[in-house]
Amino acid sequence: MISVDQLVVSFGGFELFKGISLLVSPKDRIGLVGKNGAGKSTLLKILAGHQVPNEGVVSVPSDVRLGYLPQHMEVFDGRTVFEEAVTSFEEILNLEKRIEEINHEIATRTDYESAEYHRLLDHVTEFNERFHMLGGNNFEAEVERTLIGLGFKRSDFTRQTSEFSGGWRMRIELAKILLKRPDVFLLDEPTNHLDIESIQWLEDFLRTYNGAVVLVSHDRAFLDAITNRTIEITLGRTYDFKSNYSKYLILRKELKETQMAAYVNQQKMIADTEEFIARFRYQATKAVQVQSRVKALDRLERLEVDDEDNSTLRIKFPPALRSGTVVAEVRELTKNYGKLNVLKEIDLTIERGEKVAFVGKNGEGKTTLARIIMNELEYQGEMKLGHNVKIGYYAQNQANLLDPELTVFDTIDRIAVGEIRTKIRNILGGFMFSGDDVEKKVRVLSGGERSRLAMVKLMLEPVNLLVLDEPTNHLDMRSKEILKQALVDYDGTVIIVSHDREFLDGLVNCVYEFKDKKVKQHLGGIYEFLRRKKIESMKELEKKDLPLNQEVKVQKVEEAEKVSFEERKEINKNISKIEKSIEKTEQEITNLESKIEEMDKTLEHADGTDPEIFKKYERLKKDLENKMYEWEILHEQLEELAAKKTW
Repeated sequence: MISVDQLVVSFGGFELFKGISLLVSPKDRIGLVGKNGAGKSTLLKILAGHQVPNEGVVSVPSDVRLGYLPQHMEVFDGRTVFEEAVTSFEEILNLEKRIEEINHEIATRTDYESAEYHRLLDHVTEFNERFHMLGGNNFEAEVERTLIGLGFKRSDFTRQTSEFSGGWRMRIELAKILLKRPDVFLLDEPTNHLDIESIQWLEDFLRTYNGAVVLVSHDRAFLDAITNRTIEITLGRTYDFKSNYSKYLILRKELKETQMAAYVNQQKMIADTEEFIARFRYQATKAVQVQSRVKALDRLERLEVDDEDNSTLRIKFPPALRSGTVVAEVRELTKNYGKLNVLKEIDLTIERGEKVAFVGKNGEGKTTLARIIMNELEYQGEMKLGHNVKIGYYAQNQANLLDPELTVFDTIDRIAVGEIRTKIRNILGGFMFSGDDVEKKVRVLSGGERSRLAMVKLMLEPVNLLVLDEPTNHLDMRSKEILKQALVDYDGTVIIVSHDREFLDGLVNCVYEFKDKKVKQHLGGIYEFLRRKKIESMKELEKKDLPLNQEVKVQKVEEAEKVSFEERKEINKNISKIEKSIEKTEQEITNLESKIEEMDKTLEHADGTDPEIFKKYERLKKDLENKMYEWEILHEQLEELAAKKTW
């Protein structure tokens, strides 16, 4: 489908790609992995045709449609959310407009026997057939399903796109790409601005999608659920593994050991050869052997091993000062932003040593409550911090509070104490600040670099309550592992607002779900919570993907949550009611289709003297469209109820 042959990309004397080749086949689900700066995003841009390589060929057949989502993209104002999403159906919209124009022209003409009149009739028939073939009758329902799946409410559909934050604007662009149904998705960090439920919806969508997917992501659970192939980019080359990310890590370790053994052997051979050359360089009897070895060294392709890792690096938070048993207590708390109510009379208690996650859709109040605990927002009700609680807070805006005139190294050196001061460069390296990067001033750092530096700074400050708002958004896999292990070892209390399931798994022991202005506590880990909620997009998650002990816990949860007899009785009653509605709707659809078929025959012989006949024809088609949409909604409701019967 897409072939890449001997691709070379270089800039400033640095060779990013050294002649890489790969093939993307129709059913591939490819995860691109590698260090930050290895060239993952660059490769996506080249595949999408947005960047030209220095050398090499990228071949994409003319009939292959690409859907490219960059990390940062231009967005345009002037439409509502729904109108912007509908632009994905450009051909359908153009056909609809053309059909309307031709129908109007037919209605106003009187030359019924002319060739031009018959040509218009042929055109309107042809365009109608194309319109129906492209799904013109139900594309609006498809737009609605996609927007809701990505977290929008129906009330958002009529709001101007300019009213939304950058993260939500990215969702609109993602919706447009999904609706175009391309042959190949090229997605660069698609989960960065999604909440946990939207990620699961997207995961389910891509897993069952009929085309190919090439994506860059630092969300390990997302990669594992979708990909069947992993391509690592390192040192300008690619390594192709026919596996998802977790299996790739095992295979890559084995390959690394083989490479290291070969590298060590080659280095020994080079050292021995150089020693021979140095010893016998000026002996005439050895001149031929010396020259032979010199040429051999010149021809030798030197092996390289990626200096990826100080994988043994472990960073620990300073020991937490002992706080009271109750760290934070919320009672009857309500928060309004003007007329908008976000939290309503909520209660929760967080105790010393707990590690809890705040999850839920964006806009449900997770960050709001985190900021209330920080005493940054006003509210109604009561929020009390416990005795001797000292808070360390991480959010995206924390990066803006760093001193812009300090270097990266000095920023950390000023707060580091004791033995940790000898490891500052290693710690910064763990968060992707290597070599000369540590001498950069904060003011020249990108937003992502500042966020990572703020995280390092927080990890070295003595606090006993950590409040972390989306801490993994700008971290690569290795940095996330370092942070996660530090949090696991931390003896203080942790509140994490996050959508990263893999990061939360094994870290938190309690989940607070934010929904409909309320907060509900769920004891246990993140995957137990997801199973308990029976979130639709997780229904295909196989138990073999979970650890054995977690499977046992999940089974107990599922057994404990079988619906009662009365609930089952009510569900059956509603199922029967919906089935009758479906039957009635199907009959109405049949009747409408019969009427439209009769109208088609009538229009073939219409003389155009009665413009009402065309209006009636359009009304019937609109009625049919509405009934088809009604039928789809009823079926969705029926599926939801049928699923509940098995809970």
